[in-house]
Amino acid sequence: MRGSQFVAGARIVIGLMLLAAHAQASQAAEITGLSVVPLRTSLNVLVPQFGQATGHKVTIKYAGSSDLIRMFGAGETFDVALVWPEMIERLLKEGKVAAGTRADVARVGMVIAVKKGAPKPDISTTEALKRTLLNAKSISHSAEGASGVYIKKLLGRLGIEAEMQPKLKPVPGGPLVVGPVARGEVEMAVISHTFVLLEPGAELAGALPDELQEYVVYTGGVSATASHSDAAAALLKHLTSPSAAPVLRSNGLDPISQ
Repeated sequence: MRGSQFVAGARIVIGLMLLAAHAQASQAAEITGLSVVPLRTSLNVLVPQFGQATGHKVTIKYAGSSDLIRMFGAGETFDVALVWPEMIERLLKEGKVAAGTRADVARVGMVIAVKKGAPKPDISTTEALKRTLLNAKSISHSAEGASGVYIKKLLGRLGIEAEMQPKLKPVPGGPLVVGPVARGEVEMAVISHTFVLLEPGAELAGALPDELQEYVVYTGGVSATASHSDAAAALLKHLTSPSAAPVLRSNGLDPISQ
């Protein structure tokens, strides 16, 4: 245990030394970012590390998927986008993210969430999950985000789309999916694991079976109009470095090595 802690600590020190060297070669910059909510707890640690090492000031604005789509569409300015792959690809095609700057940061699996203290349904196999979904009174999910895309494909694979339609309770974005479950308004939610960790009134019922599992990937890109593109790229490099991995894991995310 001590050995692994030493290695993790050494990686952080080395990563920060590299960032400090970068800072000496460039002036301190002010960087703005637009990010999905599930990265917030990790960025609350990683961004101050980056700022301390480089002198750059980073301000991140967090929003759900629907709001982010609206914000990008309205032309809101940013230096770094931390969203989902499809959104980055759209921004690349629109010329809003600079070519060659895409970087996958982390991924997280899809799960079922229930109200804290409620009985946990059996979702251990495909057939068990199918029965649980058919027996559920109501299920919340994101209307436009990753869980919304996932549940549509999931119900299609299980062949229960028609039966499930009256039970589905879509909400505008991921941050709102688990709240109704915690308040007892909805029986369960299909959502990525990180959103469950953010809601104290709900708890994890379990991950989806391996054969049905899909991962939500969180991806970064530098704005094509960033005023300090080198500093923005350095931030992305820090978030995808080995030194960032322990922080991401501690917040329920699987780091993606670059």
